[in-house]
Amino acid sequence: MKMKIAIAQISTRLGDVSANLEKHLDIIRQAKEQGADLLVFPELSLTGYYLQDLVPMVAHKPVANDPVFGPLLEASRVIDLVVGFVEEDARSRFYISAAYLSGGETRHVHRKLYLPTYGLYDEARFYAAGESVCAFDTRFGRVGLLICEDFWHMSSPYLLWQDGADFFIFISSSAGRGLTDKPQLESARWVDNLCSCYASLFTSFVVHTNRVGFEDGLNYSGGACVYDPNGDLKAQGPYHEEALVFAELDLAQIRRTRARLPELRDERGEWVHKQLGSILAGKENGHGCDE
Repeated sequence: MKMKIAIAQISTRLGDVSANLEKHLDIIRQAKEQGADLLVFPELSLTGYYLQDLVPMVAHKPVANDPVFGPLLEASRVIDLVVGFVEEDARSRFYISAAYLSGGETRHVHRKLYLPTYGLYDEARFYAAGESVCAFDTRFGRVGLLICEDFWHMSSPYLLWQDGADFFIFISSSAGRGLTDKPQLESARWVDNLCSCYASLFTSFVVHTNRVGFEDGLNYSGGACVYDPNGDLKAQGPYHEEALVFAELDLAQIRRTRARLPELRDERGEWVHKQLGSILAGKENGHGCDE
Protein backbone atom coordinates (compact mmCIF):
# COMPACT_ATOMS: atom_id res chain seq x y z
CA MET A 1 0.00 0.00 0.00
CA LYS A 2 1.22 3.47 -0.87
CA MET A 3 0.16 6.82 0.56
CA LYS A 4 0.93 10.48 -0.05
CA ILE A 5 1.55 12.54 3.04
CA ALA A 6 1.54 16.34 3.24
CA ILE A 7 3.31 18.22 6.02
CA ALA A 8 2.42 21.83 6.73
CA GLN A 9 5.08 23.96 8.39
CA ILE A 10 3.19 27.18 8.94
CA SER A 11 3.33 30.44 10.81
CA THR A 12 0.37 31.10 13.09
CA ARG A 13 -1.23 34.21 14.56
CA LEU A 14 -0.99 34.17 18.32
CA GLY A 15 -4.43 33.74 19.84
CA ASP A 16 -6.29 34.36 16.55
CA VAL A 17 -8.06 31.03 16.13
CA SER A 18 -10.36 32.27 13.32
CA ALA A 19 -7.45 33.40 11.15
CA ASN A 20 -5.54 30.20 11.86
CA LEU A 21 -8.58 28.10 10.98
CA GLU A 22 -8.89 29.88 7.62
CA LYS A 23 -5.22 29.14 6.95
CA HIS A 24 -5.81 25.48 7.82
CA LEU A 25 -8.78 25.22 5.46
CA ASP A 26 -6.81 26.86 2.63
CA ILE A 27 -3.86 24.49 3.10
CA ILE A 28 -6.25 21.54 3.28
CA ARG A 29 -7.63 22.57 -0.12
CA GLN A 30 -4.10 22.74 -1.54
CA ALA A 31 -3.18 19.32 -0.14
CA LYS A 32 -6.38 17.76 -1.49
CA GLU A 33 -5.73 19.21 -4.95
CA GLN A 34 -2.33 17.51 -4.95
CA GLY A 35 -3.76 14.16 -3.93
CA ALA A 36 -2.57 13.94 -0.34
CA ASP A 37 -4.07 11.23 1.86
CA LEU A 38 -2.91 12.70 5.17
CA LEU A 39 -2.04 16.28 6.15
CA VAL A 40 -0.12 17.05 9.36
CA PHE A 41 -0.02 20.47 11.06
CA PRO A 42 2.36 21.54 13.88
CA GLU A 43 1.84 21.73 17.64
CA LEU A 44 -0.77 24.35 18.63
CA SER A 45 -1.32 25.11 14.95
CA LEU A 46 -4.77 26.58 15.63
CA THR A 47 -3.66 28.97 18.38
CA GLY A 48 0.02 29.85 18.29
CA TYR A 49 2.40 28.80 21.03
CA TYR A 50 3.22 31.54 23.56
CA LEU A 51 -0.33 31.92 24.83
CA GLN A 52 0.13 32.19 28.59
CA ASP A 53 -3.02 33.87 30.01
CA LEU A 54 -4.81 33.49 26.66
CA VAL A 55 -5.06 29.73 27.14
CA PRO A 56 -8.69 29.60 28.43
CA MET A 57 -9.85 31.96 25.67
CA VAL A 58 -8.63 29.81 22.78
CA ALA A 59 -9.56 26.35 24.08
CA HIS A 60 -11.85 24.11 22.02
CA LYS A 61 -13.19 20.57 21.97
CA PRO A 62 -12.73 18.25 18.97
CA VAL A 63 -16.43 17.65 18.37
CA ALA A 64 -18.70 18.34 15.40
CA ASN A 65 -20.69 21.15 17.04
CA ASP A 66 -17.53 23.11 17.91
CA PRO A 67 -17.21 26.16 15.61
CA VAL A 68 -13.56 25.40 14.89
CA PHE A 69 -13.64 21.62 14.66
CA GLY A 70 -16.90 21.47 12.71
CA PRO A 71 -15.28 22.63 9.43
CA LEU A 72 -12.15 20.56 10.08
CA LEU A 73 -14.13 17.40 10.68
CA GLU A 74 -16.09 18.01 7.50
CA ALA A 75 -12.83 18.44 5.57
CA SER A 76 -11.53 15.18 7.03
CA ARG A 77 -14.13 13.24 5.03
CA VAL A 78 -11.75 13.54 2.07
CA ILE A 79 -8.30 13.82 3.68
CA ASP A 80 -7.06 12.68 7.10
CA LEU A 81 -5.81 15.52 9.31
CA VAL A 82 -3.61 16.07 12.35
CA VAL A 83 -4.14 19.45 14.01
CA GLY A 84 -2.71 21.02 17.17
CA PHE A 85 -4.93 22.90 19.62
CA VAL A 86 -5.66 23.83 23.23
CA GLU A 87 -8.15 21.32 24.62
CA GLU A 88 -10.49 21.96 27.54
CA ASP A 89 -11.84 18.95 29.41
CA ALA A 90 -15.11 18.57 31.31
CA ARG A 91 -13.53 19.99 34.49
CA SER A 92 -12.00 23.03 32.78
CA ARG A 93 -8.45 21.76 32.69
CA PHE A 94 -6.44 22.77 29.65
CA TYR A 95 -4.09 20.62 27.61
CA ILE A 96 -1.72 20.99 24.69
CA SER A 97 -3.38 18.44 22.44
CA ALA A 98 -3.30 16.99 18.95
CA ALA A 99 -6.31 15.47 17.20
CA TYR A 100 -6.36 12.92 14.39
CA LEU A 101 -9.43 13.54 12.22
CA SER A 102 -10.66 11.11 9.59
CA GLY A 103 -13.93 10.37 7.82
CA GLY A 104 -15.70 13.20 9.63
CA GLU A 105 -14.78 11.83 13.06
CA THR A 106 -12.18 12.48 15.74
CA ARG A 107 -10.30 9.18 15.78
CA HIS A 108 -7.76 10.03 18.46
CA VAL A 109 -6.67 12.86 20.77
CA HIS A 110 -3.24 12.94 22.36
CA ARG A 111 -2.54 15.21 25.32
CA LYS A 112 1.05 16.33 25.74
CA LEU A 113 2.73 14.26 28.43
CA TYR A 114 5.86 16.26 29.19
CA LEU A 115 5.51 20.00 29.85
CA PRO A 116 8.95 21.68 29.75
CA THR A 117 9.75 24.28 32.40
CA TYR A 118 13.39 24.91 31.51
CA GLY A 119 14.98 27.70 29.50
CA LEU A 120 12.30 29.83 27.85
CA TYR A 121 9.52 27.29 28.51
CA ASP A 122 6.91 27.50 31.26
CA GLU A 123 4.16 25.17 30.04
CA ALA A 124 3.32 23.55 33.38
CA ARG A 125 2.19 26.93 34.67
CA PHE A 126 -0.69 27.04 32.18
CA TYR A 127 -1.47 23.46 31.18
CA ALA A 128 -2.24 20.10 32.74
CA ALA A 129 -0.09 17.16 31.66
CA GLY A 130 -1.52 14.21 29.76
CA GLU A 131 -1.57 10.89 31.58
CA SER A 132 -1.53 8.24 28.85
CA VAL A 133 -0.04 7.33 25.52
CA CYS A 134 -1.52 4.79 23.12
CA ALA A 135 -1.43 3.91 19.45
CA PHE A 136 -4.56 3.96 17.31
CA ASP A 137 -5.78 2.44 14.06
CA THR A 138 -6.08 4.40 10.81
CA ARG A 139 -6.64 3.43 7.18
CA PHE A 140 -2.84 3.53 6.78
CA GLY A 141 -2.08 1.27 9.73
CA ARG A 142 -1.50 1.81 13.41
CA VAL A 143 -0.23 5.29 14.33
CA GLY A 144 1.50 6.86 17.32
CA LEU A 145 1.17 10.60 17.91
CA LEU A 146 3.46 12.69 20.13
CA ILE A 147 3.92 16.41 20.80
CA CYS A 148 7.37 18.02 20.97
CA GLU A 149 8.93 17.33 24.40
CA ASP A 150 7.18 13.93 24.43
CA PHE A 151 9.51 12.47 21.83
CA TRP A 152 12.63 13.76 23.59
CA HIS A 153 11.84 11.07 26.20
CA MET A 154 12.53 7.67 24.63
CA SER A 155 9.90 5.95 26.78
CA SER A 156 7.07 7.64 24.84
CA PRO A 157 7.82 6.27 21.34
CA TYR A 158 8.91 2.97 22.87
CA LEU A 159 5.51 2.53 24.53
CA LEU A 160 3.75 3.42 21.29
CA TRP A 161 5.89 0.87 19.45
CA GLN A 162 4.95 -1.77 22.00
CA ASP A 163 1.30 -0.79 21.46
CA GLY A 164 1.58 -1.55 17.76
CA ALA A 165 2.52 1.78 16.18
CA ASP A 166 4.31 1.38 12.84
CA PHE A 167 3.87 5.03 11.86
CA PHE A 168 4.98 7.84 14.18
CA ILE A 169 3.78 11.43 13.85
CA PHE A 170 5.70 14.04 15.86
CA ILE A 171 4.55 17.67 15.91
CA SER A 172 6.32 20.67 17.43
CA SER A 173 6.28 24.37 18.09
CA SER A 174 9.90 24.39 19.11
CA ALA A 175 11.78 27.67 19.18
CA GLY A 176 15.12 27.51 17.41
CA ARG A 177 18.33 27.55 19.46
CA GLY A 178 22.01 27.27 18.64
CA LEU A 179 23.59 28.80 15.53
CA THR A 180 25.49 26.69 13.00
CA ASP A 181 27.21 27.45 9.70
CA LYS A 182 24.08 26.18 7.92
CA PRO A 183 20.44 27.38 7.76
CA GLN A 184 19.65 24.48 10.11
CA LEU A 185 19.83 25.52 13.76
CA GLU A 186 21.47 23.26 16.34
CA SER A 187 18.11 22.39 17.94
CA ALA A 188 16.76 21.33 14.52
CA ARG A 189 19.80 19.12 13.97
CA TRP A 190 19.04 17.32 17.22
CA VAL A 191 15.43 16.74 16.18
CA ASP A 192 16.47 15.31 12.82
CA ASN A 193 18.88 12.96 14.58
CA LEU A 194 16.12 11.79 16.91
CA CYS A 195 13.70 11.15 14.06
CA SER A 196 16.25 9.18 12.04
CA CYS A 197 17.24 7.21 15.14
CA TYR A 198 13.65 6.30 16.07
CA ALA A 199 12.87 5.27 12.48
CA SER A 200 15.89 2.95 12.52
CA LEU A 201 15.41 1.58 16.04
CA PHE A 202 11.69 0.90 15.62
CA THR A 203 11.87 0.04 11.89
CA SER A 204 8.93 2.40 11.38
CA PHE A 205 8.00 5.57 9.49
CA VAL A 206 8.62 8.82 11.36
CA VAL A 207 7.06 12.13 10.32
CA HIS A 208 7.88 15.41 12.03
CA THR A 209 6.73 18.98 11.47
CA ASN A 210 7.65 22.18 13.29
CA ARG A 211 6.08 25.60 12.83
CA VAL A 212 7.90 28.60 11.34
CA GLY A 213 7.92 32.36 11.84
CA PHE A 214 8.39 34.66 14.82
CA GLU A 215 6.27 34.99 17.94
CA ASP A 216 7.01 37.28 20.88
CA GLY A 217 10.67 37.39 19.90
CA LEU A 218 10.99 33.62 19.43
CA ASN A 219 12.01 32.08 16.10
CA TYR A 220 10.58 28.81 14.80
CA SER A 221 12.63 27.24 12.03
CA GLY A 222 10.45 24.63 10.28
CA GLY A 223 12.48 21.85 8.65
CA ALA A 224 9.75 19.20 8.38
CA CYS A 225 11.08 15.70 7.74
CA VAL A 226 10.00 12.18 6.86
CA TYR A 227 12.12 9.09 7.52
CA ASP A 228 11.43 5.54 6.35
CA PRO A 229 11.94 2.32 8.38
CA ASN A 230 15.56 2.16 7.20
CA GLY A 231 16.23 5.54 8.79
CA ASP A 232 16.58 7.14 5.35
CA LEU A 233 15.32 10.67 4.72
CA LYS A 234 12.37 10.71 2.29
CA ALA A 235 11.46 14.42 2.40
CA GLN A 236 12.78 17.59 4.01
CA GLY A 237 11.12 20.98 4.33
CA PRO A 238 13.01 24.26 4.02
CA TYR A 239 14.14 26.25 7.04
CA HIS A 240 12.69 29.61 8.08
CA GLU A 241 9.82 29.70 5.60
CA GLU A 242 6.31 28.37 5.28
CA ALA A 243 5.97 25.29 3.10
CA LEU A 244 3.72 22.39 2.25
CA VAL A 245 5.97 19.34 1.94
CA PHE A 246 4.91 16.10 0.24
CA ALA A 247 6.24 12.55 0.40
CA GLU A 248 5.17 9.33 -1.29
CA LEU A 249 5.43 6.45 1.16
CA ASP A 250 5.46 2.74 0.37
CA LEU A 251 4.04 1.19 3.52
CA ALA A 252 5.31 -2.23 2.42
CA GLN A 253 8.78 -0.95 3.33
CA ILE A 254 8.00 -1.86 6.95
CA ARG A 255 7.76 -5.54 6.05
CA ARG A 256 10.90 -5.49 3.91
CA THR A 257 12.95 -3.80 6.62
CA ARG A 258 11.70 -6.03 9.44
CA ALA A 259 12.47 -9.17 7.45
CA ARG A 260 16.08 -7.99 7.53
CA LEU A 261 16.09 -6.39 11.00
CA PRO A 262 13.75 -8.34 13.33
CA GLU A 263 14.17 -6.13 16.41
CA LEU A 264 10.42 -6.05 17.00
CA ARG A 265 10.24 -9.85 16.95
CA ASP A 266 13.05 -10.15 19.47
CA GLU A 267 11.97 -7.35 21.82
CA ARG A 268 11.31 -8.66 25.38
CA GLY A 269 8.52 -6.39 26.60
CA GLU A 270 7.67 -8.49 29.64
CA TRP A 271 11.33 -8.55 30.68
CA VAL A 272 11.56 -4.76 30.30
CA HIS A 273 8.46 -4.36 32.48
CA LYS A 274 9.88 -6.67 35.15
CA GLN A 275 13.34 -5.10 35.10
CA LEU A 276 12.01 -1.55 35.23
CA GLY A 277 9.83 -2.45 38.21
CA SER A 278 12.86 -3.87 39.96
CA ILE A 279 14.94 -0.76 39.22
CA LEU A 280 12.24 1.62 40.45
CA ALA A 281 11.65 -0.44 43.58
CA GLY A 282 15.39 -0.37 44.26
CA LYS A 283 15.50 3.39 43.95
CA GLU A 284 12.67 3.73 46.46
CA ASN A 285 14.71 1.61 48.88
CA GLY A 286 17.84 3.66 48.34
CA HIS A 287 19.70 1.34 46.00
CA GLY A 288 19.62 0.22 42.40
CA CYS A 289 19.15 -3.14 40.74
CA ASP A 290 21.90 -5.52 41.81
CA GLU A 291 21.14 -8.43 39.48
